[in-house]
Amino acid sequence: MTTFSQNKYRMNPLIGRKGELKKLESHLMSRKSEFVAVYGRRRVGKTFLVRKAFKNDFSFQLTGLANVSMKHQLGQFHAALVKHAAAVRWEPQAATDWFVAFRQLSEYLEKLPDGNKKVIFLDELPWLDTHNSKFLSGLEHFWNSWASARDDVVLIVCGSAASWMLNHLIKNKGGLHNRITDRIKLAPFSLEETEVFLQQKNAVYNRYQTLLIYMAFGGIPYYLDFIDPEKSAMQNINDLCFRQDAPFRLEYDSLYASLFKKHERHIAIIEALATKGKGLTRNEIVKFSKTSDGGGLTRILKELEESNFIRRYKSFGKKQKKSLYQLVDLYSLFYLRFIKNADEDDEEFWLNAIEAPVFFTWSGYAFEMVCLHHVFQIKKALGISGVQTSISAWQSPEAQIDLVIDRKDQVINLCEMKFSVSPFSIDKRYSENLRNKMDNFKQTTQTKKVLFLTLITTYGMAQNKYSDIVRNSLDMNVLFQ
Repeated sequence: MTTFSQNKYRMNPLIGRKGELKKLESHLMSRKSEFVAVYGRRRVGKTFLVRKAFKNDFSFQLTGLANVSMKHQLGQFHAALVKHAAAVRWEPQAATDWFVAFRQLSEYLEKLPDGNKKVIFLDELPWLDTHNSKFLSGLEHFWNSWASARDDVVLIVCGSAASWMLNHLIKNKGGLHNRITDRIKLAPFSLEETEVFLQQKNAVYNRYQTLLIYMAFGGIPYYLDFIDPEKSAMQNINDLCFRQDAPFRLEYDSLYASLFKKHERHIAIIEALATKGKGLTRNEIVKFSKTSDGGGLTRILKELEESNFIRRYKSFGKKQKKSLYQLVDLYSLFYLRFIKNADEDDEEFWLNAIEAPVFFTWSGYAFEMVCLHHVFQIKKALGISGVQTSISAWQSPEAQIDLVIDRKDQVINLCEMKFSVSPFSIDKRYSENLRNKMDNFKQTTQTKKVLFLTLITTYGMAQNKYSDIVRNSLDMNVLFQ
């Protein structure tokens, strides 16, 4: 069985990330010093992106160590500085604190030839900020007193600990307030990027197989590299999640612990949201997670949202304060639904679930989540990329619509998402349900706009006497665009 330590995805060529890559490369052409923060959830490929953008050509590079003392962090810094400074025949003494360390860094950088950008990459920045180390104060002094006064420094800082990156750096109220010149939040792969990634592993999956993999693991490059291209999607999910030594049995706890300080509250909120597919209001989160209300909850929800674990959305026609929070991280959803309480002796659980009710219950909901991750692609397929829109959901006591695209051109797309293993056929009962849902929406919202019923399925819609109710029929292929 492959283990995380053996994972080799970082050797692959860069896939996607065109916008992020362009932003990073543009900083080399800037006429001022740049301070760039790259953040995002664990395993999403932040370090890989930075190394590719700068072709691993750094004036100085340092990676923080997890769970070690300031002494060990400074030792790591000294070793990195000695290695880089050898090019200018300078060997500094070991620093005793971060102020001395950053002063040595500036002294070394001043010895480099003029005319070239001095690119500094500090990876896993939150790990460097150990208790009482005054690391952040040292970094502040380095930037404010030296780097920002020049025009040839590019400082790239990177970290997975979203709470630290947001609260101590990006939203810093002290010496680094408004000093970040650019922030890049790295999101998981899209389906299109996932397809290319798997093709580079010599996988020959069709889009249905790729979709199944995405529904279980999301677009996390590190996770996707565990896929064995010689096995089917269902075999991979089974082996990676339900074997006794399966790596994704253990990933969940370490995922949140590595990202958030006092992560128990984050997990409590995630698991509360997992019980309600449509999401929960803030008051419901307090009730079901048994956590206290207040500023601490606001911070946790923001951290989870910034890390792409949850989304905040409004119900159609409701004010922002009535927002719902919904769990959208596909791996967390799959783990809590199936892996967490799986019988360790049932090592073929997922293979036995093929075409069983448990599979279709999961796949229907997971497919909806995938569609919500690809609203841009859906709008493109509908030909409304250039139309101003508002995305929401809607529910009444009688009905629910998970994706409402409210358009500036006086049209509303009511999107129904259905997973199936063949072209989806609308029968009389479902046709009546759809008509009642549209009537309910019109009466409840009192909208004057035209309603277009949009059906998004895996293999498209079978034409029959009931299918004329659908204005737009899209299949899974549009999600890969």
